This record gives sequence, C-alpha cells and structure tokens, in this order.
Amino acid sequence: MRARATMVDVKSDATTVDEYLAELPADRREAITAVRDVINEHLPDGFVEGIQFGMISWHVPLERFPDTYNGQPLTLVSLANQKRHMALYLMGIYSSEDDAAWFRERWESTGQRLDMGKSCVRFTRLDRVPLDVVGEAVARTSVDEMIARHRGVHGD
Repeated sequence: MRARATMVDVKSDATTVDEYLAELPADRREAITAVRDVINEHLPDGFVEGIQFGMISWHVPLERFPDTYNGQPLTLVSLANQKRHMALYLMGIYSSEDDAAWFRERWESTGQRLDMGKSCVRFTRLDRVPLDVVGEAVARTSVDEMIARHRGVHGD
C-alpha cells in the first residue's frame, strides 16, 4: 500500500527579502517577484516589508503597535514558496467576512479558479493569478483598520 503524499511547507531561513528571492528557482522567483511588486504598489502607508515566519511579509511595525497577542507584528499579507505551490496569505481579507466575500466574488469574476483556505490563496502559475484583484485586496485594509480588527478580536 502506498502512503498518501502530504503537503509540506517550505520554510526559508533567509533574513532579508533579497536572500529569500535568491533561494528560489527561476520560475518561482519570477512569479513571487511579480506578486510582490503588485503588493508593494498597492500597499497602504504604514505597513513595512520584511521576513516573518520564513516568508516575505508586510506588517504593522511593532513600534506602531506592540500590543499583539503573540508579540509578533500584525501581518496584512505574506507571500511564500511552498513545496507544491506558491501561497499568498491575505490576513487583511481573513480578518473581515465582508472583505473575504468580496475577494472570493471578485477573483471568481475573472474566470480564474480560486484555490483558497481561510486566508491562503494557493497558486502554481503566475498566469492564474489576477494581479489586479491581489492589488485591490491589499489596498483595502489600512494600518488603523488592521489594528482595530486585532483589538476587536483580542480586546484592548
């Protein structure tokens, strides 16, 4: 009997975005870079890019909001290379039912298949990602809104 294959996360030990990108195979680097460019283009003021949990992440700096439940910065979006796919983690969408519904409807209206968990959008090829929808999703949540959502869930 053959064992069932499992999905394995690929965690990077990179400490900078440039190091992270340099680790990737060329095809994955091209796709991750394209999505990263769209995120940076649409990122609301106040979020910063860095490496968090072995992924490229955009988050609220702890200097702005240090009172998180786990001591880690509040993350709006993360981007990762996994073993069998690439992943876009949209915590800004995950933290709002209305935004999540909007996102699913908007993505599906492009004719592209959406492979999504609660916050994780999985993709294997860049041409299957409607980049305009990703940009719109990133732009929807300000730093103040992200902090307010955190406080609403965790109290403050």
